[in-house]
Amino acid sequence: MEKRNSFSGSIGFVLAAAGSAVGLGNIWRFPYLAAKDGGGLFLAVYLVLALTFGFTLLVTEVSIGRKTKQGCLTAYGKMKKGWGWLGGFASLVPFLILPYYCIIGGWVLKYAIVFITGIGIDGVATDGFFSDFISSPFAPIILTAVFLAATCFVVFRGINKGIESMSKILMPILLLLVLGISIFSVFIKGNDSTQGRSGIDGLLVYVVPSFEGVDGTKFLTIVLDAMGQLFYSISVAMGIMVTYGSYFKDKDNLMRSVNQIEIFDTVVAFLAGVMIIPAVYVFSGSEGMTASGPGLMFMTLPKVFAEMGIAGRIVGAVFFLMVLFAALTSSVSILEAVASGIMDKTHISRKKTVVIEGFIALILGIIICFGYNKDLLFFNIKLPNGADAQLLDIFDYASNNILMPIVAIGTCILVGWVTKPKAIIDEATKNGERFGRKYLYIGMVKVVAPLMLAMLLLVSLGILKLN
Repeated sequence: MEKRNSFSGSIGFVLAAAGSAVGLGNIWRFPYLAAKDGGGLFLAVYLVLALTFGFTLLVTEVSIGRKTKQGCLTAYGKMKKGWGWLGGFASLVPFLILPYYCIIGGWVLKYAIVFITGIGIDGVATDGFFSDFISSPFAPIILTAVFLAATCFVVFRGINKGIESMSKILMPILLLLVLGISIFSVFIKGNDSTQGRSGIDGLLVYVVPSFEGVDGTKFLTIVLDAMGQLFYSISVAMGIMVTYGSYFKDKDNLMRSVNQIEIFDTVVAFLAGVMIIPAVYVFSGSEGMTASGPGLMFMTLPKVFAEMGIAGRIVGAVFFLMVLFAALTSSVSILEAVASGIMDKTHISRKKTVVIEGFIALILGIIICFGYNKDLLFFNIKLPNGADAQLLDIFDYASNNILMPIVAIGTCILVGWVTKPKAIIDEATKNGERFGRKYLYIGMVKVVAPLMLAMLLLVSLGILKLN
């Protein structure tokens, strides 16, 4: 069995954890939800939940990891005998996410290459560019393999030489790029076709609360949307924070690090909206702000960049380079969560584990890529709620809409009622730290969070309908 390494210090841990959280979900989901859910109203709800619900799950998972010194597959069983099944569910989440995340990473790589080199730049904003690319037989698979190989290389090198070193280099660069794009987006000026709209107008749409049409049901929808987004924003309920917590040194200040992760992730989530909403509003109006996910990233934004002229190519290159870095830091954490669990369970080496898991992810990724070819069997599947879907959507639905709420509910029950909150509080304050929000934490982990999560799961499954 290989000796378990640790992050060299709390800065390495915070940057790695923040790198995990700053991913595609923040960039293409947060702006859409903010635009849909009343702008500043959504931001206010999100901030309150980040300081309560998000804090509860984050400090719990990091403490479980450090206390047990185990990855997510075995950590829950170490916390309490008979609870190993929860570790299995927690490990299944990153296992399902990794293949399709690397596919999307390959798509980002494609657009970064186009904007940086200019090859294909004339067609990138046309309606058929994205669909033609993802349905082509070879290019998506090749780029998926390249992105997966980069992910495996970092994890292959280990905690200090791989994950920590990458995070210390990429995260400061990523933050600078995010700030630069945000400033550009806010001060952008429209052209003759934009009806006098400016980036400042778009920023106001983003940050000023809108209560139009907000009743009790709508407000509950906003709360559940913000809760779902928090899973992406702080990387909880997917085994990552348990795994990273297991590499956190006993002597380092856990509470301070958790608070730093909260601040970093909330700021970047907010800036994701500042990057995107003002620019989209200027060139596409309110209609353009209804896009999310791949539609926003690969169809709406290229059209926005095209409207900017020469400056658009530069901004597009910087933007997709930033997204590429964000996707890589997240995919590395996803693979590490899987690999760490396998190593702890089987005691095989890191190198063998990464090769095996990388091969499995590649095979699954190829199969998912085939789903976009209209001539093959996997095209146009139905989700349980009746929506049309590809294989990628099935993996995403299973991991994000079903497994992650189940893992979070199970974690709250384990800590709130079985091992008791004191086990987490004692671990988080073992060096004499002050546990701020202590009574809030106890109430959240025992009662409030499980009830909210159960409601989120019922809505995700279509059992509970809010409209």
